[in-house]
Amino acid sequence: MNYMPGTASLIEDIDKKHLVLLRDGRTLIGFLRSIDQFANLVLHQTVERIHVGKKYGDIPRGIFVVRGENVVLLGEIDLEKESDTPLQQVSIEEILEEQRAEQQAKLEAEKLKVQALKDRGLSIPRADTLDEY
Repeated sequence: MNYMPGTASLIEDIDKKHLVLLRDGRTLIGFLRSIDQFANLVLHQTVERIHVGKKYGDIPRGIFVVRGENVVLLGEIDLEKESDTPLQQVSIEEILEEQRAEQQAKLEAEKLKVQALKDRGLSIPRADTLDEY
């Protein structure tokens, strides 16, 4: 196997199933159909996989174009081991409800943390005010 620099090394991964972790935290699974010098990806038969605890749900997304700068991780999926997961697959509605509940719990925990710091005379600057300085 010859060494190919940059994204050229991914040419042999075309038409294989891949998992892509995006900068915003989303996980995509699909067949890599195209890639360019900027690491922009075209995925086919793509699903967005949502994980909550030991459960996951897949939302069909079809053809998905991903800008290269948004890719955190790209990995080939071993088709023989794909079904050997300890996670339980649930319906789209159920996983979205679990995700909403998890996000609500995180928000409540953050509010409690901010209040505890405030009670002690400390404060955390809000993310939207950081850009002003």
